[in-house]
Amino acid sequence: MTWIYLIAAAVVVVFGVGVVAMSRRRSGMSTAPAARRSARVERPPTDRQPVDAPEGGGGATRVDDVGIADADAGVAAADIDESGGDDLADVDVVAPASMRERLARARGAIGGALGSVLGRPGVDDAAIDEVEEALLLADLGVEVTMAMLDPVRERVRSRDITSPAELVSGLRADMLARLQGADRDLHMRSDDGPSVWLFVGVNGVGKTTTIGKLSQRLIGDGHTVLLAAGDTFRAAAAEQLGMWAERSGAQFVRGAEGGDPSSVIFDAVEAAAARGANVVLADTAGRLHTRQNLMDELSKVRRVAEKGAGEVTETLLVIDATTGQNGLVQAREFAEATAVTGVVVTKLDGSAKGGIVFAIETELGIPVKLVGIGEGIADLVPFDPEEFVEALIDQ
Repeated sequence: MTWIYLIAAAVVVVFGVGVVAMSRRRSGMSTAPAARRSARVERPPTDRQPVDAPEGGGGATRVDDVGIADADAGVAAADIDESGGDDLADVDVVAPASMRERLARARGAIGGALGSVLGRPGVDDAAIDEVEEALLLADLGVEVTMAMLDPVRERVRSRDITSPAELVSGLRADMLARLQGADRDLHMRSDDGPSVWLFVGVNGVGKTTTIGKLSQRLIGDGHTVLLAAGDTFRAAAAEQLGMWAERSGAQFVRGAEGGDPSSVIFDAVEAAAARGANVVLADTAGRLHTRQNLMDELSKVRRVAEKGAGEVTETLLVIDATTGQNGLVQAREFAEATAVTGVVVTKLDGSAKGGIVFAIETELGIPVKLVGIGEGIADLVPFDPEEFVEALIDQ
């Protein structure tokens, strides 16, 4: 009987050791997320005092004086997303990556085919067909692709192009020629009144994030900026823009949810004039571009924005690069409604469809002025055609 008791005691001891080990393991796992949360960048509290808006607007507009930049401004933080969330990830102060590094996906679509062509002993129709397929996959569109390659085919047949290197060199020169000569400056008015930059585009393309990043850049250049929350329909749109105002040190104007966007932007322009702000960055609603009421509303916003002290010097259409040719459709619709002066292409780093830049400029004649090539606050950069082409086709 003694040996039975000994076996039972041993089983109890082994079971107890196992329970203790599992408890310690679970305890370690549960504390890890808390440790990670403690490393997050926290926004310092700010006191925002509402003041009365100037006369002439909708009466329900609130002007928030947000004059102190947050502690995380100027570092490569994650974007505040278009849905209104403010989830700042762990961040490091790092230099922004180069255009070539950020366009790896788009370069894979075009550069891979060109690399294959360069490995051939000569140039034939099969080589040109391979390049054609790559350009279409990169979303240059049929019209632009044919316009680029039809002359190449003729030069190959006439023996003007005899080597793969000459083919690639000719394609590079054609791409650059198509992007040269456009006015890519962001214009300010010549007198002392506030310049108004309207941002248009469908929901989800990154309008609000673009405004926040551009505000940071302008303030760094010495401008006094006011952000106008003209998207009064999307849930949390004003709150999201207000967070960007806090981060960048801009002033901020918002209206009642569901209110008249034109009224909000009018009051914002008047507030900017009263407070000495020389740039108003105005967010607008972004419901489906196929709805005529949205287009009518945007036309009204532009007219009203210039009735007071302001002058609309830029109307910037924001397009998500990942939408490809759908972005071209959007550009046509918005250009008809709002006289678009330039395009901002966002998420260019996350798309293999960088060719949409050529389609927009060639087919619509609207210059791309800014591109988003990452999530950091410094990753909204002026569009440089030469740098862009080299990033696309260099191996």
